[in-house]
Amino acid sequence: MLGVSEVLPVWGGRDRRIAAIAERQRGRVSRRQLLSAGVSASTIHRIVVKGMLHALHGGVYAVGHPAPVELGPETAALLACSDGAVLSHLTAAALWKLRPRAAEEVHATIGGRQGKRAGIRVHRTRRLDPQDIRTYELLPVTSPARTVLDLASLERVREVERALEEGIVRRILKVSDVEDVLSRASGLHGAPLLAGILERRRGPTVTCSEAEERFLALIRDALLPAPEVNVSIHGYEVDFLWRPQRLVVEVDGFAYHGNRGAFERDRRKDARLHAAGLSTMRVTWLQMQDEPYALVAHVAQVLVWAEARDAG
Repeated sequence: MLGVSEVLPVWGGRDRRIAAIAERQRGRVSRRQLLSAGVSASTIHRIVVKGMLHALHGGVYAVGHPAPVELGPETAALLACSDGAVLSHLTAAALWKLRPRAAEEVHATIGGRQGKRAGIRVHRTRRLDPQDIRTYELLPVTSPARTVLDLASLERVREVERALEEGIVRRILKVSDVEDVLSRASGLHGAPLLAGILERRRGPTVTCSEAEERFLALIRDALLPAPEVNVSIHGYEVDFLWRPQRLVVEVDGFAYHGNRGAFERDRRKDARLHAAGLSTMRVTWLQMQDEPYALVAHVAQVLVWAEARDAG
């Protein structure tokens, strides 16, 4: 059975045995499970023809009806894969809420060989340690740290950074977890990219004032209008304010915004400033370090848009 190690005893007539398996798996069963429960191959064929079983993948069926159910595609995908398969990559990231859920194929990681399956993206690995596997709603899934590592083999740097920060803010992931999974990740495709992200997060150690000075220097070098700095407005102190354009820029750094309480306070502050007619933009040290031209261009675009809005 998915998500449990013990054998599930079933008894009674044929329909009762099928129902007992399906009840634990969101109405999904595999041919192998039915055979193990004493349902013969000829009987399986007959009840498929009668419409009591609906094929989802080769050897995987929905019992009674094929209507969508929550986590049904993930359950069916695992049943279609070999023993030891776990949900991973983009699917695991959606389950852990590290990225938005999207209508896409189910990603699963297996230790052995398996052919392609429609609607399932199979990833093969030679190593998936027990500490890298969790259970989510009775479905085996890669841990948040392993999931971020797997994302690094598919996604762009910025998407992996966002997933990492989201996991840390939501307190389902720690940097030490990622360091541990990287220590066992020799040869895995995403390891160098994720290690580079961690290295950039560690340094330099940036204070609020240093980050603000860096942002102000970018604004001056781009010859943009000078903002007011560290001013109070509507009961809050803000880092930078373009008063005529009603734009606030806050410089974030994980060292001083990296816990859940600070995260929530920042969002409340943004909401109240927005209600007072101000736009709020949040800027990170990594943006200033890695994407300074894109950042300055975005600020300039917002300022121009604000002036055009007020002129109209």
